[in-house]
Amino acid sequence: MPDAPHIVIFDSGVGGLTVYREVVKARPNAVYVYLADDAGFPYGNQPETVLIARIIDVVGQAIAEHKPDLVVVACNTASTLALAELRTRFAVPFVGTVPAIKPACAQSQSKRVSVLGTEATVSREYTRALIREFSSGCDVALVGSSHLASYAEAELAGKPIADAAIKDEIAGCFIDAGGRRTDTVVLACTHYPLLLARFKANAPWPVDWLDPAPAIARRVAGLLRDKPAGEAPPAPKIVFTSGRAPSPALAAALARFGF
Repeated sequence: MPDAPHIVIFDSGVGGLTVYREVVKARPNAVYVYLADDAGFPYGNQPETVLIARIIDVVGQAIAEHKPDLVVVACNTASTLALAELRTRFAVPFVGTVPAIKPACAQSQSKRVSVLGTEATVSREYTRALIREFSSGCDVALVGSSHLASYAEAELAGKPIADAAIKDEIAGCFIDAGGRRTDTVVLACTHYPLLLARFKANAPWPVDWLDPAPAIARRVAGLLRDKPAGEAPPAPKIVFTSGRAPSPALAAALARFGF
């Protein structure tokens, strides 16, 4: 019987687990390695040249060790910065994660959309080019957060963040001007869906929060549609580049994802 396909899912931390949980639904019979570059987290405060070199090194080592059939870069910052270089250097197919501006603008009724990401992601020319190409007459606000990714890591590790801190980080997403309110917020960091319940509870009015993970999962399934199911795969494996052992609270959270 043929081997199941091997998939590496890479992120700067545990945010890419929000992508993993959708990908594993679409392709449950694959062999998964989740790679968390926690030794380099957070990515947003590092110089671009240093970060690109780090991403290529970390992903390259994972490709050499695990020989995947496909790599998911489950990180907006890494994708907008290094995806083109990764595809140039390595023959394995890559699926990246970029702000879901096109579908957000297509579905918005008020034509007022916000993109909530790390400061690094919202400052990239890549993101601004997506707005120019796909805004479709929408007013798109870029909202950069320097704390939410860390908040998501803390919450997953059992350290809740105060409501006031969450409100401060998302406040810029909500614009009410000219008779139009923001009705759609793009979650442009894979960490942020981990905080979705907190966002909804602290939002000044209801909006659609757009998570790109389901679309990423569909893309993965499409690229691997010709790969046979193979035998029952082993349990997924998680690798931290720091070599740390998860705390009991984080271990319990990872168990909910199947690790």
